Amino acid sequence: MTTTLEARPGPPPAAARPLRLRLAFFAAVTILAASNVVSNRIWPEGYVLWNLAMTGLLLVGARAAVGLTWADLGLHRPRLRRGVLVGAAVAAAVAVVYTIALSLPSTRAAFLDERAAGPLALALFAALIRIPLGTAVLEETAFRGVLPALVGGGWWRATLVSSGLFGLWHILPSIGMGSANAAYGAAFGGWGGVAEIAVAVLFTFGAGIWLCALRRWSGHLAAPMLAHVATNSFGVLIAWWMITHAS
Repeated sequence: MTTTLEARPGPPPAAARPLRLRLAFFAAVTILAASNVVSNRIWPEGYVLWNLAMTGLLLVGARAAVGLTWADLGLHRPRLRRGVLVGAAVAAAVAVVYTIALSLPSTRAAFLDERAAGPLALALFAALIRIPLGTAVLEETAFRGVLPALVGGGWWRATLVSSGLFGLWHILPSIGMGSANAAYGAAFGGWGGVAEIAVAVLFTFGAGIWLCALRRWSGHLAAPMLAHVATNSFGVLIAWWMITHAS
């Protein structure tokens, strides 16, 4: 009696996998570029839902197209606890630094941002929903998870490429920043609009390297996500408080 073994798909050939990684990388960058335009210009009202959908699309594509593991993407469950602890420690440090900066006249103006103007409900929505779910989840998944895994070639190469793209990602959000943020406008407002945007791109490029280091040290995306949320959400709440009390 003979038996026939069912053929099972194996891993892609060594020559095919790099090609699939490159194609997946360019597909991910294309998706992010289009998503940036949609969320900032075409459908800003759907910012949170749209970015959550894009996060899911990137993860499904990374897992299905090239077979990346949860560990590759920074979402390995055994590393979650360390990621949360590291992220919480960084968030606490951010709160301390912000408190000190707020108490000093020379640095207080940095928090005065007109984009936080409005009722408290809007500030809370931004701090508790829009930034954590709409901003941090997508940006950390994309720029500290999916893109570095698709770039490969060592930590520094992956970090520089993904952080460079993270800087470019902030071109649209940084337009008009000089008029919205008093300190930023005072420091770079005389440089012209292009220079203002270039400064924002360089700053977020550096922030991207720091967030990649957090992900590497902790082993999980929870660390840079919590650091990202703390930096942005605390800033929004402080800006709202300053605008409200200034009036």
